[in-house]
Amino acid sequence: MIRNLLAIRLSAMGDVAMTVPVIDSLARRYPDLCVTVLTVNRLVPFFSWMPENVKVKGIKLNDYKGICGLERLFSELKAEKYDAVADLHDVLRTKYLKWRFRMSGVPVKVIDKGRASKKALLGHGITGTALKSSFSRYADVFRDLGFVFEPNFVRAFDNSMEDLSVVWKAVGEKKTGDKWVGIAPFAAHEGKVYPLDKMRTLAECIAMAGCKVFLFGAGKKESALLKTWETQNVMSVCGLMNGLKDEILLMSQLDCMVAMDSANMHMASLVAVPVVSVWGATHPKAGFLGWNQSADNVVQLEMECRPCSVYGNKPCRYGDYRCMRNISNEQIIGRVFKIVGVE
Repeated sequence: MIRNLLAIRLSAMGDVAMTVPVIDSLARRYPDLCVTVLTVNRLVPFFSWMPENVKVKGIKLNDYKGICGLERLFSELKAEKYDAVADLHDVLRTKYLKWRFRMSGVPVKVIDKGRASKKALLGHGITGTALKSSFSRYADVFRDLGFVFEPNFVRAFDNSMEDLSVVWKAVGEKKTGDKWVGIAPFAAHEGKVYPLDKMRTLAECIAMAGCKVFLFGAGKKESALLKTWETQNVMSVCGLMNGLKDEILLMSQLDCMVAMDSANMHMASLVAVPVVSVWGATHPKAGFLGWNQSADNVVQLEMECRPCSVYGNKPCRYGDYRCMRNISNEQIIGRVFKIVGVE
């Protein structure tokens, strides 16, 4: 019987966020099971609201470089006497750990990322069949270890229990009747980013309709750019929140989030905020739509070239990212106004 389980997902931010609904559901279904999540230090806050039987081991990857570093990491993990390992990542580092655990007699199950089916979807977004979601793929790893459960996660944070003073101090208190909309205009690759000039106009239009708009981003260049977008009802929150947990706590107060295929889409999903997600080079059929997000709030153009890559990291064959450029602001604003109740 498995009582002490190690689950590994080191990166990236959005992918780690997508493990949360599954691990939370597993832990609540099996309260006598101890689940330890291995991830990088900066992503530890994703698991801060988990049940007491979930622990997190945060690491700095640079501390475990090369074979010697991985061997040292394995020794640290082995000392915890795990009964089984769920590899939710399947990259070179975790392959080494898988091999070492199996050599020591510990069963390891590994995620099936569906690489072949995702590759087959390229250029067939219109006619292709929607693939299994990442949430289902994560759950399957635990099922392969013998656990019987269905992910039934509702949301992180219970607003009746959380101290929102950190949010009110940073951005002001939300009053009855206020409509708060978040906009997260950035993503890891250009093919996943709605044109920033159009996004700035979109933010202004939403603010003019009486909504308070909060701009989310990371990095000095992004923060500096979003600062120039600020108006009376448009506020950049870059640098205002003290860490990932507080940023998600702010998101929990939004009525709607506009985001790309990015970590921010998944972060807002964890607190049950409706997300208007904008898709270009990638496609929601690949299985990366946020937890419990409605397909009705997906904004995209059905083009024969989409998706051109699974992760959005390939240059546009036409050189202009028309899959994003040709989406109108009205398409996005219409979904936002419907969600927040603006006529």
